[in-house]
Amino acid sequence: MKTLTFAIVACATAGLLTAPAVSAGATQTSQTYKSTKTTPAGTKTKTQAPADDKALTDRIDTKLKADASLKKYDVDVSVKDGVATLTGKVRTEAEKVRAGRDAHVPGVTKVDNQLTLDKDSGKPLGQEIKGTAKTAGDKTKSATETAGEKTKQGLSKTGEVITDSWITTKVHAGFMGEDALKGSDVNVDTTNHVVTLKGTVKTEAGRQRAVAIARQTEGVTRVVDSLTIK
Repeated sequence: MKTLTFAIVACATAGLLTAPAVSAGATQTSQTYKSTKTTPAGTKTKTQAPADDKALTDRIDTKLKADASLKKYDVDVSVKDGVATLTGKVRTEAEKVRAGRDAHVPGVTKVDNQLTLDKDSGKPLGQEIKGTAKTAGDKTKSATETAGEKTKQGLSKTGEVITDSWITTKVHAGFMGEDALKGSDVNVDTTNHVVTLKGTVKTEAGRQRAVAIARQTEGVTRVVDSLTIK
C-alpha cells in the first residue's frame, strides 16, 4: 500500500515538474515567431520625399555644361514642381532635341523645351561683333552709294530724280507738237545722260530741231545725232 502511494505521488510530482517546462517552451516559441516576422515583399516601409526643384535645376545645368555639343550655348534651366523649362538659343534642331533629352534626369516629370534656333548662336563674341559690323557696313555702303547715285543723277526743277529713262521720256515729250518734226520717225536712246537720236526726219530743219530739243532737256550732257533726212 505504501509502495502504490509513492508511485502515485512520484507520478504527480513528475507531472508538476514537467508542465511548467512545456508552458515555457510554448511561450518561447511564440516570442521567437514574433521576432522573426518580416515585411511582405514589395511593401515600402518608408515614403521617399520628392526631389527638390533647385537640386534638379543644378543637376540639369551641370549636365548641359558637361555636354560637349551644348556647353558653348547659354541655356537657362528652371524647374518647378518637377517640370523643367529650357530657354535660350542653339544652332540646330538636333542640338535642341539633345538638350531636351539631357534635361530628363530622375525626378523630372516633364521637359518644356522652349529653345529657339539661331545660326549665329554660340559663336565667339568677336565673330558676332564682326558679323554685325559687316552687316552695318554693307547697309551704310549701300545707302552711301544710293545717295551718291542720286547726287550724280541730280534733281529736276520739279524735284524729280533725273534718270536716263526720265530724260528719254522728256525728249519724246518735247518732240510732240513740233511742226518741223511732223511725219518724222525719231528714236531716242539715253545712256549715262548721253542722248542718241536715230531714225529719219523730212528736212534739215527737222533734224536741227530734234537735236536742239534733246540738248535743252534737263540732265542731258551730250547729244549724238544719227538722224537721216528722208
